[in-house]
Amino acid sequence: MAKLLLNLRNVGEDESREVGELLDRHGIAWYRTEPSPWGISFGGIWLREREDHPRAKELMAAYQAERSRRVRAEREAALRDGTAETFRSLFRRRPLYVLAVLLGMLAAAALVLLPFMLLRG
Repeated sequence: MAKLLLNLRNVGEDESREVGELLDRHGIAWYRTEPSPWGISFGGIWLREREDHPRAKELMAAYQAERSRRVRAEREAALRDGTAETFRSLFRRRPLYVLAVLLGMLAAAALVLLPFMLLRG
């Protein structure tokens, strides 16, 4: 019976591909379900055999630790080089978008806090 190994919510295509390659290298049978068009299901990577789950979890833990180190090192290098996206670089590139998002956040906060402000005053 199949067992879910990885929910693909917020998982990039590169990570999904790397996990599939990892499972293939270690001879673990798997398949991928795609996200639903309406966002109800985000898809996943499933193991065909439930017995492979403990070994796959160990492989995933090692993979995620290595990926975390690699991605952090890439981010630090990009920050040193000045190529990483920051709030300042995003604001320079898309000022109207940033202002619209900030205004939306303020509006949402105001709507949440409005009842408390009305009760107080």
